[in-house]
Amino acid sequence: MDIREQLCKEVLDLSDEMVNDCIKMVQIPSETPPSNTGNMVNCLKNILAGIPGIDVQVFVQEEPVENIVAVIKSGKPGKSLVFNGHIDTYPVGNQASWSDSPWSGSLKNGFIYGRGSSDMKGGIACFITAARVLAKHKDLWNGDIVLTLAGDEEAMGPRGTAFLLDTVPEAAGDAMICADVGAPDSLRFGQKGLLWITVEAVGKPAHGAHLHKGESAINKLIDVINRINKEVSAIPVNAPAFVTEAIMKSSAISEAGAGPGETEILQKVTVNFGTISGGTSPNLVPEYAKAEADIRIPAGVMIEQIKEAIGNITKDYKGVSYKIDRAFEANWSDPHDEIFAIVKKNSEEVLKKEVVVTFRIGASDSRLYRLMKKVPSINCGLTPYGLGGPDEHVSIEEMKKIAQIHMLSALDFLK
Repeated sequence: MDIREQLCKEVLDLSDEMVNDCIKMVQIPSETPPSNTGNMVNCLKNILAGIPGIDVQVFVQEEPVENIVAVIKSGKPGKSLVFNGHIDTYPVGNQASWSDSPWSGSLKNGFIYGRGSSDMKGGIACFITAARVLAKHKDLWNGDIVLTLAGDEEAMGPRGTAFLLDTVPEAAGDAMICADVGAPDSLRFGQKGLLWITVEAVGKPAHGAHLHKGESAINKLIDVINRINKEVSAIPVNAPAFVTEAIMKSSAISEAGAGPGETEILQKVTVNFGTISGGTSPNLVPEYAKAEADIRIPAGVMIEQIKEAIGNITKDYKGVSYKIDRAFEANWSDPHDEIFAIVKKNSEEVLKKEVVVTFRIGASDSRLYRLMKKVPSINCGLTPYGLGGPDEHVSIEEMKKIAQIHMLSALDFLK
């Protein structure tokens, strides 16, 4: 047995411990809001204490969001590889919709159940296992392995990963592997941008029987929503050729996991109005209405173009305005950077199938590494089941494979 086979076996030998780590994390609520991650940090400190030579520090910009940066040094000069994961989760939602407690961490048919099991406490358990193995074999690698475990990701990370990158030098590294959810055979080198907006409309109140005396804020808002849906979605996309090529070449494999239609969505502006409210009674002309939208922006379109289009629409309506709630540009790393070749090779070795490197629809903290520090960043995580809904779960067998991929990739990058 060669050394790589031996190390992969050591990962498998730790699989029960990895599963237990994941269960312990799932059993601790850490929903955003409020992103209270103090109990998660205490849990992780206990888990990480079992790794020889690890230095664990807690960083807080604003309570209740606590974050960890943990460093394993080889004792030899070399590069630094970061594993990044978020320790907060989506809200649980209606608990009555769950088959069991959202924080049960129950085991059923080879899966771990509970909020955060896939997004992304399972992924964190994977790279902790990889770090646990490599910490025993410091003679095989140089430089440092860094674990950044951050809260606040579900709120875009200003008190989590962004704070760490601003204040903790070790948090950046020379390359980063993010274990956020996806599919093991579809690695991601970039992601779409995001623009969240609130559109508000003010009308003139009147009785519903006297429409000629009023001006409906809801009707104006509906017109604006229809135009934004149509006109913003039609903004032309001028993506870099290598991004388009990667998306098209990866289509068959990536859509097998992400679903038919991903290839099209990756290459266009999408608009989703997720909330709408207004009025006080059916028999009154509404004086006020508002709606909130999530706009996703592909490579080849800038936020300024979206803002210009929305501004041109809203100025046509008296009493209609909009404001930006969240925003970041589409972002990507150079897919020819060595970290991508390394992770792809090791993924194919472990999975024994073709693996693609493509763009990502959803957000992750990888964007902060790219936009804030220009650190080459790749998403390599687990398949999510029940993501954001009831009965979220993750495959234990897949966790074993991802842990091996993380371990081998760190070994190769830090040779």
